[in-house]
Amino acid sequence: MKKEKRKNVKVKKVVETRISNTPKKVELSEKILYFKDNMTIQEVADSLNIKSAEIIKSLMLLGVMANQNQTVDRETLEVVLAELNVEVKDEVVTDFLRYDEFKIEDKEENLVERAPIITIMGHVDHGKTTLLDAIRSSRVAAGEFGGITQHISAYQIEKNGKKITFLDTPGHAAFTEMRSRGARVTDIAIIVVAADDGVMPQTREAIDHAKAAKVPIIIAVNKIDKEVGNPDRVKQELSEYGLIAEDWGGDTIFCNVSALSKLGIDNLLESIQLLAEIEGFKANPNRLAIGTVIEAKLNEKIGPVATVLVQNGTMKIRDSIVIGDTYGRIRTMVNDFGKKINEALPSTPVEISGLNNVPKAGDKFMIFSDEKSARAVAEQRTHDTWKNEKTISKGVNLEDLFSELEVEETKDINLIIKGDVQGSVEALRNSITNIFVEGTKLNIIRSSVGTITETDIMLAKASQAIVIGFNVRPIATVRSLANENKVDIRLHNIIYKVIEELEQSLTGMLEAKLVEKITGQVEIREIFKATKIGTIAGSFVTDGVVYKKSLIRLIREGLVIYEGELSSLKRFKDDAKEVKEGYECGLTIDKFNDIKVNDIIECYIMAEETK
Repeated sequence: MKKEKRKNVKVKKVVETRISNTPKKVELSEKILYFKDNMTIQEVADSLNIKSAEIIKSLMLLGVMANQNQTVDRETLEVVLAELNVEVKDEVVTDFLRYDEFKIEDKEENLVERAPIITIMGHVDHGKTTLLDAIRSSRVAAGEFGGITQHISAYQIEKNGKKITFLDTPGHAAFTEMRSRGARVTDIAIIVVAADDGVMPQTREAIDHAKAAKVPIIIAVNKIDKEVGNPDRVKQELSEYGLIAEDWGGDTIFCNVSALSKLGIDNLLESIQLLAEIEGFKANPNRLAIGTVIEAKLNEKIGPVATVLVQNGTMKIRDSIVIGDTYGRIRTMVNDFGKKINEALPSTPVEISGLNNVPKAGDKFMIFSDEKSARAVAEQRTHDTWKNEKTISKGVNLEDLFSELEVEETKDINLIIKGDVQGSVEALRNSITNIFVEGTKLNIIRSSVGTITETDIMLAKASQAIVIGFNVRPIATVRSLANENKVDIRLHNIIYKVIEELEQSLTGMLEAKLVEKITGQVEIREIFKATKIGTIAGSFVTDGVVYKKSLIRLIREGLVIYEGELSSLKRFKDDAKEVKEGYECGLTIDKFNDIKVNDIIECYIMAEETK
């Protein structure tokens, strides 16, 4: 049975500890509901042995429109259930198979200050990498051992006797990929904006991710030493996104820096520590460690290794660990200087070995008291994952929307729009907002210029959105990621076709039709000019198969430059009907010669749509 999307009316997480196991069902006479996050109205009703209609009716009286498949926050439930004399308490998971859902509240006297965990994000060419390098080098200036060579994708520096942890990973992955698995690892987001360029598409994207993760934001206005730099312009543009500078009456910290000349780096680090002090990040080092995987890989010499971030507790050599569906006993721990260590305190990033398999980035880990328990938990989790793999959260498919609408009274449909130019994006956005089909609400959670990226796919998965591409094409790896996560990508080059398709799907009239089937992708590596023939592209098939009769799109930096068909396809000097992945070929495009090195040719055929 298809898993229905759960719409969240309002969610607020509250932690309350309880020692005994949570009962699966509570009789009404007990007047207690053990609340857990993302509990649907139907689940609440089942737990109390009452009809969901009673709860829905009470919600309507409060002005909240909901159906049985929607989730309701604890505060709202308390008001509704008070009329039924039901007390609401929080569920605390005690089943070790669900260790990654544990909510452990340490006593205040056991908590100590820990280093803040920082992720730096920003638009390409705005100086993110240079800023990271400038911050890294600051610890060398402080006389620390090991130089600036990074062994793992996270590192710590020390400022004023206190440490700061930086995640040196793709910023959006640190938010979207991990957030989609329920993990939050970043405490503070630094968004880099070039003073001479202002807010750009990836800047807006970074803001979206930081806000979605509910983390404080610091703006680093970079390249202020350039004559054309204008920090006030950056403040003005960011104010439109709710990020108001402190000197303009807001609460967002803005730091002027020059990553190249290292100007303002000390002030930025001090601002991080000031915000960390206000936020009060603390942890309990005197307990078994928990945390999150930043990245993982298979090392040919020592086997599976994982870069993990200890978020609470202390990790030690020979500890027994469970990470997702994997387990092991920690054999080695290496810090960000490549130095072997015996223990890692909260906010410390380390690379560990001794696992039985390679875990996934974003998986939570927990240290167990013995290896036997760790093995048993991991093996059972593996079995449960195998049984439930068909019901794992996935993206929404456009063809299935009408059937879902028949089940739910109202439905939110999330969309991500990517286009070739801002004018197209705005036109498409405006057209979609004018679509009205009773029982539906279209939410555009992102609209931006540029090709469809892995970040878009992971955001679509996390928010159960459909991706609409207008005159842009995803590369093979992005397309594969979308297929793997069941994210529906719809590609168009005519606006009214987008609107027509959406309207038809929402009214159940989306008919079977001819659709394009991507057969392969080719990368242009050399260009040859021939007087009688035109431009010959020396190419390499990077994905799938290219056929001589293929229809093609020429893609340059993610944007569609030309659509047409091949006029010739050769292997060496011989004509070829097809060339498979991993082989070189030469090709020409019919009636088109403006081909450049690094262009991508997407090959496709038109075929009857199959379910």
